[in-house]
Amino acid sequence: MSGTGINALRNTLTFAAIVELGTGIVLLFDPAIVIKLLLGIEVSFEGTLLGRCFGIAVLTLGVACWPGQHAPGGGSAAVQAMLLYNVLIGLYLVYLGTVGHLNGLLLWPGVMLHAALVVLLIWTQRTGR
Repeated sequence: MSGTGINALRNTLTFAAIVELGTGIVLLFDPAIVIKLLLGIEVSFEGTLLGRCFGIAVLTLGVACWPGQHAPGGGSAAVQAMLLYNVLIGLYLVYLGTVGHLNGLLLWPGVMLHAALVVLLIWTQRTGR
């Protein structure tokens, strides 16, 4: 790929990452407005909860797509994004279980799974250096 093509790709990827980061942040704070503006419908309480999960995923997609995120020593945008996703979704599930008083069969096992993934990602990133 030519230098011009690489720059165009980097600019496009940067723009896409900014869009996803912005969308993710808005979904975290007010998923109902995004759903209303995109689909023209009102969202239920359950839709708001899931909208925030989607916001976390989209936010981390923006992190993963940010150009130049390959850190020395084996760190990568994918690892950073996966780590961020597991931290945020784990904390959100804890919030839903404690403050929100929700308690499905897989809530706390899900929290433990995400916590284990955070530990594994940090451990493998440190030992990989």
